[in-house]
Amino acid sequence: MMTLISIELYKIFKKWRTYIGFIAIGLLISIIHISMIFEGKNTIDFMTRNIQQNFIFVGNLLNGYFLSYIILNSLAIHIPFLTVLVAGDLLAGEATAGTYRLLLTRPVSRVQIVTAKFIAAIIYTSLLILWLAFMSLVVGIIIFGTGELLVLGSPTIIIFEKSDILWRFLCAYAFAFLGMSVIAGLAFLFSSLVENAIGPIVGSMAVIIVFIIISAIQIDLFQAIKPYLFTNYIMSWRHFFDSPIDTSDILESILILLAHLVFFYSLTLYLFKRKDILT
Repeated sequence: MMTLISIELYKIFKKWRTYIGFIAIGLLISIIHISMIFEGKNTIDFMTRNIQQNFIFVGNLLNGYFLSYIILNSLAIHIPFLTVLVAGDLLAGEATAGTYRLLLTRPVSRVQIVTAKFIAAIIYTSLLILWLAFMSLVVGIIIFGTGELLVLGSPTIIIFEKSDILWRFLCAYAFAFLGMSVIAGLAFLFSSLVENAIGPIVGSMAVIIVFIIISAIQIDLFQAIKPYLFTNYIMSWRHFFDSPIDTSDILESILILLAHLVFFYSLTLYLFKRKDILT
């Protein structure tokens, strides 16, 4: 199995589209860092303008933690598209290249093939999140230093001390990895249904956009559906920046996302085992 996974990772990183996500994240975060060097103080003043009359802020609020929190909030918009670019091509790419038959002539089962490709997709997703964490948190701390973390919620305002921040980010990035793995699993499922990688990419993003819209519209019918949509939980990493932390909500979100991930993998495996490739 390890050999199969290594082969799939080699095939993933052999394609130029694999590096689009890393390049996009690097450029986006670099632009944010540069802009904050010149406009960071004005940004802080703008965000706290409504409470400056009642509070006096001291210390280094414009720090790597603050920027990392802002960047993480863009996760639902940017990272899913970068994830499906690769995950949506894993099976459909074989069909496009006409290598399905060659692939199945190897002395491995279809279960092993699907599992190896699925694990490779998860590994790619984890590397993407690690790159996001490095560029936002590590580079941010190098440039802007550390300090207290200002979290402006509604209606609460929380300021975390430096010693109480890093573990929250580690948990948040781990949760973000789980959420993006579910999206990779969705694209992987769509990839088993078609013979062109464009379909899974567009289809996955369409599902995500529709689910987000359904979650945002205040209609009774949609409210009944909302608890079953995985998009309702992928941003639950924000709970790690609550005080106190609602562990029950976090555990519920983790279980629901894991259930979706297992469902997408199982359905892909079922469909691929029944797929007529050799005729």
